[in-house]
Amino acid sequence: MSLWEERSTVSAWAWIELPGHLELLVDPAATDLLPHLLNWFETMAPGPTLSCLVMETDRHERAALTRHGYTLQMNGPFFRRHVHDLTELPAPLLPGGFAITAITSDDAERRAAVHRAGWADFGSRITTDNYRNVMAAYPYRERTDLVVVAPDGRWVASALGWYDEINRVGLVEPVSCTPAVRGKGLAKAVNIALLHAFRSLGATHSVVLPRGDHVYPAPARLYQAIGYQPGPRTLLYTRIQ
Repeated sequence: MSLWEERSTVSAWAWIELPGHLELLVDPAATDLLPHLLNWFETMAPGPTLSCLVMETDRHERAALTRHGYTLQMNGPFFRRHVHDLTELPAPLLPGGFAITAITSDDAERRAAVHRAGWADFGSRITTDNYRNVMAAYPYRERTDLVVVAPDGRWVASALGWYDEINRVGLVEPVSCTPAVRGKGLAKAVNIALLHAFRSLGATHSVVLPRGDHVYPAPARLYQAIGYQPGPRTLLYTRIQ
């Protein structure tokens, strides 16, 4: 990861996933940094194929990638930004005996376990130590890290939120529900509870980026049922080294 700063203010952020994928975020007032950022990426990444994910509305990023020889790939999975204005939030509804609670600093082991169970379809390998690192990261808050507790005390679903107090926006990432209890509305309920938590902190909006393609439509349907409105999608650019 690398940061570009001016007078102690971060103007750009970039993260490389080896061997050659780039995630980036650039202040609209500092888009002149984009060539330097891409040069850094191309120097650090071994390749042989480089890729970068941007939003379709990021016109400066898209132009910079094109100038550096990247090609837009329209096939394959993508993500779509969804926004909720946090008005008229319903109460989270749970089946009898289920409850929602925020975790504590002592709960890293159980929290990692419920995440692994919920993401077992995708082979999650998150460990207790990994989750302790998550809990130590800014702007993690225990009150926006929620789990669903089954009648027998097991944790069976979860939703983690990240609140940006400067922009007053809450990001949802990630959400999970264990296979044995899917279809009971638990993921929907814990998401709604998280929106209430964001609003109690002063948020005016919440953002989430589920898959937007037809291969994996269930998450987008869930968020739209809660009241999220779909917006722009991600685009993938690639280049052969």
